[in-house]
Amino acid sequence: MWKVVRITVLLLVLLIVAGQALDDRLSTTSWQRTIYAGAFPVAADDSPVTAQYLAQLEQSDIEEVASFLNSEAKRYGVGLDEPLVLKLYPTLAKAPPALERDAGVLTRIVWSLKLRYYRRQVMAGVSPRPKIALFLMYHDPARNQTLPHSLGLQRGLSAVVHLFASPEQASQDQIIIAHELLHTFGAKDAYDPATGQPLVPRGLADPQRDPLYPQQQAEIMAGRMPLSATESRLPEGLDEEVVGAETAREIGWIRR
Repeated sequence: MWKVVRITVLLLVLLIVAGQALDDRLSTTSWQRTIYAGAFPVAADDSPVTAQYLAQLEQSDIEEVASFLNSEAKRYGVGLDEPLVLKLYPTLAKAPPALERDAGVLTRIVWSLKLRYYRRQVMAGVSPRPKIALFLMYHDPARNQTLPHSLGLQRGLSAVVHLFASPEQASQDQIIIAHELLHTFGAKDAYDPATGQPLVPRGLADPQRDPLYPQQQAEIMAGRMPLSATESRLPEGLDEEVVGAETAREIGWIRR
């Protein structure tokens, strides 16, 4: 009896979420009006280095992300003066729910619902309220050689973005923020998860280049700049990145 009730309630919740997801997609990929995104810093550890870094964060530290995406949007013919506004909000005291590395489908569904609830709690005390929420999880690089996997979700218009709390990593952080932000608009990854190499042709900044390699820029959803069919390097900053045509189609900059 109670099992049936629980399943029924879960199905109703998922139905409501699906309806909201459709509305979110339509409202964020029509590009008829400016989309407002909020960046919410969070300390991922109790390191004094992380705390000091968060205390010094300023709007200018994320402004280049919006400038890059707005410039690319206009390159594809988006007519808005400012397609995207990205605003830095005060640091949050509570971190978003964590997702286990090898989580199954059901665990991921439950986690996404928890993230929605967390987002709702955060937004209750925020003004102005952004359409998209980016939870920027900063880590002390001395404690972490690698970062957990970041997740940008179009369903829910939220992203949990893992970054290094280091000025030396600021340019790489901007690339990751832009990548995950584009996920919330519906962009898909353009790299092979097994090798990390950009997919061909969609993961190439210039798939018509002759010779094809080395590429001169990186496609933002591919993450790396291909030097050959088997080698690539990390871009140094957003000035070496572009939004490729397939990504532009996925987020509504190019109409099919």
